[in-house]
Amino acid sequence: MTKQQANWSPYDNSGGSCVAIAGADYCVIAADTRMSTGYNILTREYSKICKLADKCVMASSGFQADVKALQKQLAARHLIYQHQHNKQMSCPAMAQLLSNTLYYKRFFPYYSFNVLGGLDNEGKGCVFTYDAVGSYEKVGYSSQGSGSTLITPFLDNQLKSPSPLLLPAQDAVTPLGEAEAIDLIKTVFASASERDIYTGDKIEIVVVNADGIRREYMELRKD
Repeated sequence: MTKQQANWSPYDNSGGSCVAIAGADYCVIAADTRMSTGYNILTREYSKICKLADKCVMASSGFQADVKALQKQLAARHLIYQHQHNKQMSCPAMAQLLSNTLYYKRFFPYYSFNVLGGLDNEGKGCVFTYDAVGSYEKVGYSSQGSGSTLITPFLDNQLKSPSPLLLPAQDAVTPLGEAEAIDLIKTVFASASERDIYTGDKIEIVVVNADGIRREYMELRKD
């Protein structure tokens, strides 16, 4: 008879999906509000989106305990930056800080998969997408989380950003207007929630533009 051994892991996957789309003068970041473990729903009202600065927002899926620790670390580093420079970090600077913070923990990583979005110094939308150890890329749109394998092909079909290998470098922002991007995000989440059991309940949509940050919500299926 084979000996059975209980395995313990410091990580869990809380599920959920995140999407971000950058436009000419806006950025839309969205995530569902379901948090699960295995086949259990822990809560239907959990926000995966964190405001890091006035024009910079991060959405995170993965292990939400690690996400919370990461958010606290970024908030502390940003506060130190504000005291030293008397201004808030720009979105590209915050993107580099997030990469450095994740890479610093590469031997025992934060099990979080992040999308960072906002406005750059010129007021144009920007999206940065990450893996768990800090490798990142500036893109026009991105998706992370349990539903990303369903959402990314949909976004590729609708938006098709230029190859980063093209020279001269093409602008990554999408040609959609703000309202069209919000409608597209609602469509991809409605579609993903039909097939992914970890995505559902409600989506939180955060729009960053010159006027500031606003939130809106849409109900998804509850089962």
